[in-house]
Amino acid sequence: MRIEQSIVKTSKGNVQYHKSGNGECRVVLINGGSGPIEGWMRVLTDISQASTVFAYNRLGVAGSDKPKESQDGITIVETLREALTLANFQPPYVLVGHSLGGLYANLFARMYPSEVAGIVFLEASHPKDLLLNQHQGKVVRWLNKALSMFDSFSPSKAFNEVHYVNQTAEQIQQLDAFPEVPVYVVTGGKENRMMPEEARKQRLANQRELLSLSKYSKHIIANNSGHFPQLTEPALVINTIKECVEQVNHRA
Repeated sequence: MRIEQSIVKTSKGNVQYHKSGNGECRVVLINGGSGPIEGWMRVLTDISQASTVFAYNRLGVAGSDKPKESQDGITIVETLREALTLANFQPPYVLVGHSLGGLYANLFARMYPSEVAGIVFLEASHPKDLLLNQHQGKVVRWLNKALSMFDSFSPSKAFNEVHYVNQTAEQIQQLDAFPEVPVYVVTGGKENRMMPEEARKQRLANQRELLSLSKYSKHIIANNSGHFPQLTEPALVINTIKECVEQVNHRA
């Protein structure tokens, strides 16, 4: 599936984006770490039938410019917000954050609560997930550290967002306010054999903790999926986003 894309010139660089649909509710799809727009290809068309949808490539991904400064959460949220404005995509939004994109959705909602109408956390990262590394073996921990150091020496990867995840998590924890909006948490149900049992249990607890962000929350287990339900169970993801949109419309 070919996804039509345009370019918007933000103050941080050119950002590649896609916009489709003409529904009243505006849905913003926020990719996981280094994930491209194409990661939404199995859900994009159906979501666009009932809503107006915005998806984009963050700086350093696909056709967007390489970042020239630290890509911490606040910088990424501000760049996204600027891109949305320039693309004439006005709030309030339903944010759909996959994996690392869940941290950015979480931070966006705290920074600009009046601009967020609902959130779908899709196999989303939780700030406490950073502690899961302590359950990994010494070899895995060493490898992760070595790869991170290698990236830091590469000019093209020096500002990669993965180097600023800790800072992003801290930024989230420094902001207490979270809007009282519908929150849907989609968690992959397939066991990750690379993840120790203790880490798996803690991550599931972190997923459930996301539900406490709002009294209007719902947990959905994607039983046949791992980390990418939007690819393995697109119908479930589509229905979840549509249900969130319906909740938003009902509350309007």
